[in-house]
Amino acid sequence: MKHFFYLFIVLCFLGAPTPGAAEVLLEGSLIQSGLLHGRVTPGTKVYLGKRQLRVTPQGDFICGFGRDAQPQQTLTLINPDGSREKQQITLAQRHYDIQRINGISKKMMHPSKTALKRISQEAQLVAAARKTDSNRFDFQHAFIWPVIGRISGVYGSQRVLNGEPRRPHFGIDIAAPKGTTVKAPAGGVVTLAHPGMFFSGKTLIIDHGYGLSSSFLHLSKILVKVGETVVQGQPIAEVGATGRVTGPHLDWRINWFEQRLDPALFVPPMAGN
Repeated sequence: MKHFFYLFIVLCFLGAPTPGAAEVLLEGSLIQSGLLHGRVTPGTKVYLGKRQLRVTPQGDFICGFGRDAQPQQTLTLINPDGSREKQQITLAQRHYDIQRINGISKKMMHPSKTALKRISQEAQLVAAARKTDSNRFDFQHAFIWPVIGRISGVYGSQRVLNGEPRRPHFGIDIAAPKGTTVKAPAGGVVTLAHPGMFFSGKTLIIDHGYGLSSSFLHLSKILVKVGETVVQGQPIAEVGATGRVTGPHLDWRINWFEQRLDPALFVPPMAGN
């Protein structure tokens, strides 16, 4: 995956050379909410902190960093010969916008006990879908915008709803008329197609492999089903205004497992924005 945010670096591990030791090549954004693509000698085990990363037979891996990830991160490599090496990487810190939105219904602002139970159950469904760790390689290809329209909300911004601070926004909002076709930004397999969640309305999640997934919220119609394989550019849904919204738009989110990433880092600038 290459785009205008990307930089290319070679990390040379410190210490005396050991048989089988090699450089690790990283492409990506060394920034909070970014995704790194790495390549090591085939057969090398890679850890980010305590998490072991899936590595392709060719030695490729990915790792993502959330909105407020610690600036200092540690990569550990266990080479094919058993030698172990560590490298610190430093993430640039981001500053986020504050958005104020009024007009949200009392029901949405203060859910009932019944609604809270429903919200918890739905969150578990989403979390389970995002735990998918398949060996698909769709993540290796450049992504495209799922919808073209006005950017009405950006990743990382904290929303103040009816004057009450809420959790940060973890997607990018694209305003478009109800019924506008949503296309797959990359290939993958559908892991969740929900007819209507309390907050996100009709919700779709697609697995792109190695822990990377896209979520599409507030849809009016879902055109694919769980287990279906989709290709980049395929119509998968239609823009809607279901769930907690003030108007029709697509809320597009990208996760690396539980880490919430910025979709804007995956695509080139949208024309007109």
